[in-house]
Amino acid sequence: MHRPAARTLPLLALAGALVSTGAASPPSSPDTPVKVPVAAGYGGAVASVDADASAAGIAVLRSGGNAVDAAVATAAALGVTEPYSAGIGGGGYFVHYDAASRQVRTIDGRETAPATATAALFQENGLPIPFAEGQTSGLGVGVPGTPATWKSALDSWGTKPLRHLLKPAEELARKGFTVDATFRAQTAANEERFRDFPATSKLFLPGGALPVVGSTFKNPDLAATYAELGRKGTGALYRGPIAEDIVRTVRKPPVDPAATRTVRAGDLTTGDLRGYATKRQAPTRTSYRGLDVYSMAPSSSGGTTVGEALNILERTDLSALSETQYLHRFIEASRISFADRGRWVGDPAAEDVPTRELLSQRFADSRACLITPDRALTSPLAPGDPRRPVPCGTTGQAAPTTYEGENTTHLTVADRWGNVVSYTLTIESTGGSAITVPGRGFLLNNELTDFSFAPAAPGVPDPNLPGPGKRPRSSMAPTIVLEDGKPVLAVGSPGGATIITTVLQTLTGHLDRDLRLVDAIAAPRASQRNQTTTELEPGLWNSPVRAELEAIGHGFRQNPEIGAATGVQRLPDGRWLAAAETSRRGGGSAMVVHPQGRP
Repeated sequence: MHRPAARTLPLLALAGALVSTGAASPPSSPDTPVKVPVAAGYGGAVASVDADASAAGIAVLRSGGNAVDAAVATAAALGVTEPYSAGIGGGGYFVHYDAASRQVRTIDGRETAPATATAALFQENGLPIPFAEGQTSGLGVGVPGTPATWKSALDSWGTKPLRHLLKPAEELARKGFTVDATFRAQTAANEERFRDFPATSKLFLPGGALPVVGSTFKNPDLAATYAELGRKGTGALYRGPIAEDIVRTVRKPPVDPAATRTVRAGDLTTGDLRGYATKRQAPTRTSYRGLDVYSMAPSSSGGTTVGEALNILERTDLSALSETQYLHRFIEASRISFADRGRWVGDPAAEDVPTRELLSQRFADSRACLITPDRALTSPLAPGDPRRPVPCGTTGQAAPTTYEGENTTHLTVADRWGNVVSYTLTIESTGGSAITVPGRGFLLNNELTDFSFAPAAPGVPDPNLPGPGKRPRSSMAPTIVLEDGKPVLAVGSPGGATIITTVLQTLTGHLDRDLRLVDAIAAPRASQRNQTTTELEPGLWNSPVRAELEAIGHGFRQNPEIGAATGVQRLPDGRWLAAAETSRRGGGSAMVVHPQGRP
């Protein structure tokens, strides 16, 4: 198993927090947490893509904090070590199981468009602008939702003050972490964009060069920003000097005078920031194999699309199928649910979204009959009508799935009391907008590019066009699975629209195909999103299964890496198991508070 260079976490070392990673190979010293993909034990568990971030969460659990406290600390640390995937310049979705009430609740911390936004936000002379010009611009920046999400979660369910939970991340930003190959590669992929913004170049290209693997990367500006949020609360990002700096940066992007890139200004105002609020809403709920699967309702499409696909698959015994027929059913259920997602799911504050009907078994059955064992469907597939389902029926014109960036990060946490958090957060593209707020140490999102720039097909209704204060549709699918009212599993993944297929494949791999959670996460992935071809990772591309699927009409294209999932699982003996990637994104980090043997 490949293990990237370890990163240091000085504050936690001083606190003596890292007594164990729950791994077979312990760290060489207390201040060098090592990435391992699976750990099991008592007292709580954390899984993320990064060892420093997981360690921050474990330290909070060890100090008596609960899963919500640990999730905030982990997310803040990810804002330091995974700044191209997440941070206080972005947003996300927080799903929480409360052991005392046995209820699952959610927080929609998605970014919002400016009050002046219209359906033509990304159009010029009636035509959509190039995606790259929306991505690297002030135009694509939405009001960040991450700090407000932390406040909402802590006010409702937390036990520790924000300043305490931000301290590990603040120290990590100030003293630095060790650069690994993934961080360098992501920087290199953004180098051209980063060089066009002096504040970004100064921070992420120290001395004008890519960060060297094994070197220490520091972000004192972000440390100071975290310290300010700790003193003043997260409201400091939405009003006052930080808010003014964000607005100034969006409205007049600080571009290098020598740059030739077209960088459009955005229209964000201090009023947009002051007016931002998270949304508390009921989760989606789907019954599958006698389990209750909870996830995120719109504005995310994750819960409805994963839920519909599970409902489609429920009538089939996936455990009894060959690998080829299992993947065929999985691909077709994904194709169908994405066709329905594209037609019906948007921000429910602005669109009439039939969430309940999309998750009905009656609708799923009407769509499942399109699947036959010996012939693949073709895309783009037309949607069905969830309000008036007709067996094997479609309605309206087919439309392809629009582009959605493939980055983001996900963390899962459980505590000693049985509380669980599944939390996905993002700044959209790898590197977000590429625009760093000068003097503040964080990148701004390009989340508004998750809107459709124009309708996906002429004359086809599109619920995901921009609008004033609107939340762009997301694919994030933080998921918690209950059995008899108690959590047995929580999973989630980054990956843009591939999040949905990654979560679906992980769930079916574990629940139906009897894979250990870490093996379900590691299994080679396929992703069909109502497109003419299905993406395959090399493990499937190079297998005999591909030819067998092609023989019944499937077409494929190769994707070297799809998603980067994490999960936690309650074992029958009462232990928590944490699981993460074995190799994707350099491998993930699973930790528990008190290791007890091996899973």
